[in-house]
Amino acid sequence: MTTAPRHAPGPDLPTSAPAPAPQQPTRQGDLPHGKRARTGTRILTHYLPLSPALVLLLLFLAVPIGYCAYIAFTDLQLTGQAHSSFVGFANFRAAFKDSEFLNAVWLTLVFTVVSSLIGQNTLGLALATLMQRASKPVRTIAGAIVITAWVLPEVVAGFLLYAFFRREGTLDAILAWLHLPSQNWLFTLPILAVSFANVWRGTAFSMLVYSAALDEIPKEITEAAEVDGAGGWRRMWHITLPMIRRSIGTNLMLNTLQTLSVFGLIWVMTRGGPGNKSQTLPLFMYEQAFQNSMIGYGTAVALLLLLVGALFSLVYVRLLRTEV
Repeated sequence: MTTAPRHAPGPDLPTSAPAPAPQQPTRQGDLPHGKRARTGTRILTHYLPLSPALVLLLLFLAVPIGYCAYIAFTDLQLTGQAHSSFVGFANFRAAFKDSEFLNAVWLTLVFTVVSSLIGQNTLGLALATLMQRASKPVRTIAGAIVITAWVLPEVVAGFLLYAFFRREGTLDAILAWLHLPSQNWLFTLPILAVSFANVWRGTAFSMLVYSAALDEIPKEITEAAEVDGAGGWRRMWHITLPMIRRSIGTNLMLNTLQTLSVFGLIWVMTRGGPGNKSQTLPLFMYEQAFQNSMIGYGTAVALLLLLVGALFSLVYVRLLRTEV
C-alpha cells in the first residue's frame, strides 16, 4: 500500500493569513474632508463662546500681573528718577531682611487666622445652624442684620467700627454700664480690633454658604441619628461636618483670599498703627509704593502676597479633591 507523498509548504504555495486591519487615521490631515470639517466646527462651537472671557482675562488679569512681575525686578520710583534699571532679586532680598516686612507677614497671618479661618468660618456655621431651627420671623430679622453688615461699603463699615472700638466709644460705654474697666482698644489691641471688625463684616458670606450646604443634607439621615440617640454635638461632628466638607473647603478658600486683600477696613480704623502694630501686607505694600515712592519694592511685596494667596489656594484645592 502506497501513501500519497506529503508536500511541505514551500514559498510557492499560498498560505492563509489574517487580513491586515485597516489603519486608523491618527492625524487630522488623514481624516476625510467631511470629518475634518465637522471636527473644526465642533472645536469652534466649544471654544468660541469662551473667547470673550479669555480676552478679558488676558487684558485685565494676565497683562497687569505680567507687568507687575516685571516692575518687581526693577528699581522703579515715583519721583526723582528718569529711567529704571533691572535689579534682579534685590527687592525680594531687601524684603526678607526688612524687619517691618517680617512684622507685616506675621500680622497678616494673625489677621487671616483670627478673622477668617476661625472667626467668619465658625460664626457663619453657628448662625446657619441656629437659623435652621429658628422660626421664620427670627430667620428673616437675623439674616437681614447679618447681610446688612456684609453689603455695607468697606469705608462705611470701617468708620462704624472705629466709633465702636475707639476710646469712649460704644464698646467702652457698654463696659462702663457693666461696671467693667474700659480701654483704648485701637491702641492696646489694634490687630485684634481689626480682626473682630472683619469678622463682623464678613460673616454673612459664610452664613449663606453654610445655609445652602445644610439644606442639602437629607433629613432622613439626621432623623435616623436622633432615633439612635446621637446628641447634637455627635450629629454635628459625625454627620453634618463630613457631609458639608466640600462647602467648608470652598468657603475657607474664598474667605482667606478676601481677607488677605483687606485694605480699606484697616486703613480707616488704624492706618496700620499705632506704629506698625496693625500693618498687614496690603498696608505695608501701599506705604512702600505710594508713600515712600518705591514702586519696584512695593510691587515685589505685592507679588509675595500673591504667592501667599496661591499657597493657601493650593492647600484648599487639595482638600476639595479629597473624597468625603
